[in-house]
Amino acid sequence: MHATLPLLVRSDFPPLRRRALDTLQVNLGYRCNQSCLHCHVAAGPHRTEAMDAETVDLVVDVLERRAIATLDVTGGAPELNPHFRRLVVAARALGVRVIDRCNLTILFEPGQEDLAAFLADQRVEIVASMPCYSIDNVDRQRGDGVFDKSIAALRRLNALGYANGDDGLVLNLVYNPQGPSLPPPQQALEADYRRELAAHFGIRFDHLFALTNMPIQRFGSTLVSKGGFADYMALLKGAYRAENLDGVMCHSLVSVDWQGHLYDCDFNQMLDLPARVAGRARAHLRDLVAHTAAGEAIRVADHCYGCTAGQGSSCGGALEA
Repeated sequence: MHATLPLLVRSDFPPLRRRALDTLQVNLGYRCNQSCLHCHVAAGPHRTEAMDAETVDLVVDVLERRAIATLDVTGGAPELNPHFRRLVVAARALGVRVIDRCNLTILFEPGQEDLAAFLADQRVEIVASMPCYSIDNVDRQRGDGVFDKSIAALRRLNALGYANGDDGLVLNLVYNPQGPSLPPPQQALEADYRRELAAHFGIRFDHLFALTNMPIQRFGSTLVSKGGFADYMALLKGAYRAENLDGVMCHSLVSVDWQGHLYDCDFNQMLDLPARVAGRARAHLRDLVAHTAAGEAIRVADHCYGCTAGQGSSCGGALEA
């Protein structure tokens, strides 16, 4: 895989500083039952990195001590970590909003037969990968048979009450472009998804998040291999909008890797650009137990243009939305 960090670190992206910490985004490990082309984590079935029990306990400690409102759990497939359910239960007991970034097909993996019911029982908000509403586009990006399993998973979640608008079981979908292009306007795309998924499959969801592909890890390496890296960076920089700076997610979020180290966002984690807390160049969850991250300088590089291009992009979708 081609390293993209050397192509990104010499950057003129504007400086940023963290505000009060609202969200802890925790990567429980890189093992996944899929190997998607656009995956900025380069996750897959053969990855073995996984957060251990002691570090999971530290996550819960930080949630409580810092009064953090949202725990955003990701991977890989975070549900494959053996401590996933214990972490969810502990966070919900603290009154923390829990988001599970779910690839949908995980619901059909051996040992996960009751996962959907567990998520509903704990009132976990689901953010589910669904890069298109057509079978050809989804299977091309994520693998043969993924579309049909995703549809079956969405139906199962709907049957449990997700996205019915009454009991607060939130189901959001995520769109990523198929290649080196910016996502289309989120509002119009959401309307298309809603119409097509309802008409053909009877599926409902709450919101669609349109995310920009980041020029790092698997996707960035593919750009380098095909000679398209410079063109994609030119696209991102050319679409830069200064008004998006105020809404970027790193202002109020800290990303945690499977070993407990801290980063300013999930993308910096994949580039190994550690966050600074209390003067430490490579901060850890232990530092958040004793110190607040507010006011710290945020590490920026050229990939940050992906969050500020066009309509903007964050883990919660388009910034202008």
